[in-house]
Amino acid sequence: MSRWRVSRSTRLWGAVVLGAVVLTWIVSAWVVQPFRIPSGSMEGTLRVGDRVFVNKLAYDFGSPVRRGDVIVFDGAGSFVAESAAEDRNPVTALLHGAAAAVGLAEPEETDFVKRVIGVGGDHVRCCDEQGRIEVNGEPLDEPYLYPGDAPSEVGFDIEVPEGRLWVMGDHRSDSADSRQYLGSPGGGTVPVDRVIGRVEWIGWPLGRFGSVGSGDG
Repeated sequence: MSRWRVSRSTRLWGAVVLGAVVLTWIVSAWVVQPFRIPSGSMEGTLRVGDRVFVNKLAYDFGSPVRRGDVIVFDGAGSFVAESAAEDRNPVTALLHGAAAAVGLAEPEETDFVKRVIGVGGDHVRCCDEQGRIEVNGEPLDEPYLYPGDAPSEVGFDIEVPEGRLWVMGDHRSDSADSRQYLGSPGGGTVPVDRVIGRVEWIGWPLGRFGSVGSGDG
């Protein structure tokens, strides 16, 4: 009788743990996904190793991507060649994706986190006489820039196509962003439909817990 009770208790706890894992996966896949910051391209807003929460519903109900939003997106076809993304082992990719979805592994190699500087129809250029980036003729105030960084050491002048985004890291001197892919298809811009979600909060480490502002870009 004692063995039956232990076995039943074990099965019950096993079911609870499995249910919790499944629920976590569902929430991560469709609502809010943990994301581990893999590089310093978004310092000093986000640091290497920060765990952030990405709101995957942010743009699902008609709310547009806005300038200043910090987003996670799939760079396949813009920052990464489609062929490179397709060449991954499907089983390994599935297991890695499941672990990354709950914040237990590095994000996919095709996933990037950047700040939106220009949206479809915007004229984005660098730089004006004071070294500032201009959007539609207006200079950007960028308080989120990494201390000591210039807005950009690379000049550019682009009309962002409709349905696409011009994105940059906050640590401009250490960020491979839209500037690096000017000669690629899309001119360095990212399709809106490749956006995974908007970064809302830093969850870990606890000393950095808090919301991630839009920067009013």
